[in-house]
Amino acid sequence: MFFLTKMFKLRDKANPEEEKPFLDHLEDLRIMVTRVVLTLLISTLVCFVYKDELMKIIRKPVEQVWVDRHEATLPEDEEISLDDWERALNFSQVSAPLGQYDSGLAERWWAKATDERTRRLTEAAIIYRAAQKLEEDQQEDFIESLPDEKGEARELALKLLETKPSENLNAEGNLRLMSSLKPTETFMLTMKLAFFAGIIVSFPFLLYFLLQFIVPGLKAEERKALWPALLIGFGLFLGGVLFAYFFVLPNVLTFFYEWGKDMGISNDWRIGYYISFATTFVLIFGLAFELPVVVMTLVKIGLLSHSMMRETRSYAILAIFVIAALITPTPDMMTLSLLGVPMVILYEICIWLSYFHEKKVSRREAEEEEERMKTLLSDPEDSEDSDDPEDDPHHDDEHDPHYHDEHYHEHDPHHDDEHLDLTEEDEHEDISDDHMDYPGEHHSPEEDPNYDPLLPDEDIPDEEKDRK
Repeated sequence: MFFLTKMFKLRDKANPEEEKPFLDHLEDLRIMVTRVVLTLLISTLVCFVYKDELMKIIRKPVEQVWVDRHEATLPEDEEISLDDWERALNFSQVSAPLGQYDSGLAERWWAKATDERTRRLTEAAIIYRAAQKLEEDQQEDFIESLPDEKGEARELALKLLETKPSENLNAEGNLRLMSSLKPTETFMLTMKLAFFAGIIVSFPFLLYFLLQFIVPGLKAEERKALWPALLIGFGLFLGGVLFAYFFVLPNVLTFFYEWGKDMGISNDWRIGYYISFATTFVLIFGLAFELPVVVMTLVKIGLLSHSMMRETRSYAILAIFVIAALITPTPDMMTLSLLGVPMVILYEICIWLSYFHEKKVSRREAEEEEERMKTLLSDPEDSEDSDDPEDDPHHDDEHDPHYHDEHYHEHDPHHDDEHLDLTEEDEHEDISDDHMDYPGEHHSPEEDPNYDPLLPDEDIPDEEKDRK
């Protein structure tokens, strides 16, 4: 419930004009979950059709570990592959008993079953396996004692004695033929593998539904910009998956294989545990590489900024390594570093991306402000015309004193007759009669020749004179 409340607050903060009640948020959540489930169901069914190819793909890393581990023990100058060595070991188990039974029959078998190169490797394998049953200080003398007619097999057996390949491939573990211990385990593993493959295939749609729920109410321009962001997000996810599949997973498997071998433990890994480990490992790396998408989304909605990310860089790096230690299926330092270091690099990239984003936003705001000021100052005549009360839409005629006089005269029937009887002289007399001399009023020297501006007025009361 706490997580849902935080997510709904995030949606409201991202779209303050689209605030919704809690139940409306739940309805949007239901729609999003329904779309995600249907998308995963369809993609899982499609991937289930290609179950054989998926099984080969997921088993390739562990088989590659097995192949590389054993091919490293074969002579390099002979260019012997692991398949060639396995075939030679199998033929050695047949040829020796057949030669003891009938040498002629053994020669006919050699001619039909093998070529010259495979026969030489098989004879060297027979000699090498026989030498392994002797004491270590007697093995080289035994091989050198072979007659010259077996010189090619003798030289190859001496090289095998130096590199010491496994004389029994199943002795150190069975990684190429992993087994299931339950009747339904194989079917359930196939369904699980198809489900994880469906997540990878349908990830762009899943990401789109999630962003559509977190950031609803997008405008047309924002919706167009969302598709490139989805492509970048899918590219990061796919890059994390491929990085884990081709680089991290083989190294991790090699590390654990060698660790078990050094401890004297047989590496008989079960197919069920291996598929669970490999799929979880790959998906964790894919999701971890989505860090730029998450961070830039928070920057877009204003929860993060360039200055905040730069000042808290040390705390973010510590949090990244703690999270990497918690989500990786292995506790070793190598796997932790292989996940934590790329995430730190991606976080540094996010800091620079947020810097350029804020710079772009600031430049756009400055251009808009400059354009607005140019629009206001482009035509000054319009601003002068706006001072005319007649052109002013907010001008109120009722607050104009001239409007009241004109309005009164329009309704006074005696106004026109009285105005006709008045002469210009009468108007001046009325004005002078209406003028009242208030106490303390100053007169000009023309009106009063004895007026002295420095003397107090006679009309001022005595108390005021004394106060001054």
